[in-house]
Amino acid sequence: MKPRKPSRRNILSAAADVRPDDGLDPRFDHAGGRRAGKRKTLQLCREAERTLSAVLSGECDDDVLRELIVLSVVPAPNAGRLLVTVALPASAGVSAEEVLQRLLRASGHLRSELAASVSRRKTPELAFRVVTDGPTM
Repeated sequence: MKPRKPSRRNILSAAADVRPDDGLDPRFDHAGGRRAGKRKTLQLCREAERTLSAVLSGECDDDVLRELIVLSVVPAPNAGRLLVTVALPASAGVSAEEVLQRLLRASGHLRSELAASVSRRKTPELAFRVVTDGPTM
């Protein structure tokens, strides 16, 4: 004989105050997110930060881009697109808009270098943010 599943109305009548999540199975609550997916995304961001730092500092043909410092790489909004924050030293002598244009022109090369260093089916897209008052070396 199958056990009888209590009705939602009976469950809600036993509660002192009714909330939207009353009567729902906690196994299906995804508020915490998947642990392995978050770990892999952070691992991808760290690898992308190391790769982009190396490419910008040594393999880039543009003198202005060689002076940039990669501050962080974060998923935006997920691992399919990464937001790269770079610092522009005050000694560069160019505006942040000019640096952003140069980064967008070089994004194909940066993305191909990222694809060579990261094992993924699809290489993430790169979005850039330029910070002008970053650390100096």
